[in-house]
Amino acid sequence: MSMQRSDDLIYPLDSVPGVVESGFAALQHVLASFIGIITPTLIIGGVLGLGEHVPYLISMALIVSGVGTIIQAKRPLGMGAGMICVQGTSFAFLSSVLAAGFIAKGQGGGPDEILSLIFGVCMLGAFIEIFLSQFIHKLKRVITPLVTGIVITIIGTSLIKIGMTDLGGGFKAEDFGDPVNLMLGSIVLVSIIALNRSGNSWVRLSSIVIGLVIGTVIAGFMGKISFASLGSLPAISIPVPFKYGFAFDWSAFLPIALIYMITAIESTGDITANCMVSKQPIAGEEYLSRVRGGVFADGFNSFLAAVFNTFPNTTFSQNNGVIQLTGVASKHIGLYIGGILIVLGLFPMIGGVLQQIPKPVLGGATLVMFGTVAAAGIKIIASENLDRRKLLIMAVAFGMGLGVAMTPGLLDQLPRMVQSVFSSPITTGGLVAIVLSLVLPEETRDA
Repeated sequence: MSMQRSDDLIYPLDSVPGVVESGFAALQHVLASFIGIITPTLIIGGVLGLGEHVPYLISMALIVSGVGTIIQAKRPLGMGAGMICVQGTSFAFLSSVLAAGFIAKGQGGGPDEILSLIFGVCMLGAFIEIFLSQFIHKLKRVITPLVTGIVITIIGTSLIKIGMTDLGGGFKAEDFGDPVNLMLGSIVLVSIIALNRSGNSWVRLSSIVIGLVIGTVIAGFMGKISFASLGSLPAISIPVPFKYGFAFDWSAFLPIALIYMITAIESTGDITANCMVSKQPIAGEEYLSRVRGGVFADGFNSFLAAVFNTFPNTTFSQNNGVIQLTGVASKHIGLYIGGILIVLGLFPMIGGVLQQIPKPVLGGATLVMFGTVAAAGIKIIASENLDRRKLLIMAVAFGMGLGVAMTPGLLDQLPRMVQSVFSSPITTGGLVAIVLSLVLPEETRDA
């Protein structure tokens, strides 16, 4: 299939391409989103020590992403945007999910208790996004582009530490900082940068996948990979609702709840961009209906994710680029994308193989991904007219948010709930930005 750069679409939204064309277009979407879907699970599993549970969690991430993508395309009962909105595990929740996991771990909990608390708070938090989807146009008055940009920037900068830790060898690794680890991570990082500068659009889109493959192959030759444990994995992964139980903790819930609010606005932007590349209206009732349905599905898919033992979902923005490059906007492709993801998720062997990617290799790739998140936040802020009021909001939000992250022990003498909520740079920075946006009056210019 040739790439399309003109304003005309080869396959418009309601067209039905043939099986070969649909399959090829769907495969390109899967390649663009696959690493993004599985990476949060690999990071969470590694940091929280979930070990043998990781292949199953990866399988569930792929299956739920597939089901969510089909819901967005099919739009059952008006739920969904009715477009190619590929669903995948959200990086935005990573810090808050890890914080919830550490709360359970601090109470002496093992993997089952850790996962039951994470999935419990994520499931209930999903109702926030479902509710807000019906008032999304009003929510934008509270969560402005400035607030969204600040929060996304803080998310990216707070995650960079995780990427750098993996590049060094992983959390509490005995060989942390070993020159071999740094070399492996650097090779992946340089490979991704070089591939991103390619004149070939597909090479750029696949740069992270190719970079990971290069690093993993080199690590394999160095004897850093072992597939000995794969033989113990079951042949098929069967989705089991609430496999790890259900638990709840307010201090774990509040940071998650704030991210669901931000995700609702972020998904609105992604769906708007999708409407633009799919040549659909970006104003009027049809547009608002797509946004409401898309954000509603976003929340429902995150609810589904928690029930079936994986982490919150969101609409992936990188797939809008695939639509623009191929000229294929047919929502019919969403069914194929979902089907491929579900099939991949049914086989835990895939998760087992991916779990063997050495930490330095993964760190080299995630460093770019997390940096991209921070850069996206900066881009949103840069689109604003930054007057004195907005600069003050940014200064205080960044100062408070990043300050608590850089000063361990600052809140140790405060109640546990206060510690859990405000030790998160995302929650602290986000709440400060929202409150200041509401209480500081807009600057008026003299005529």
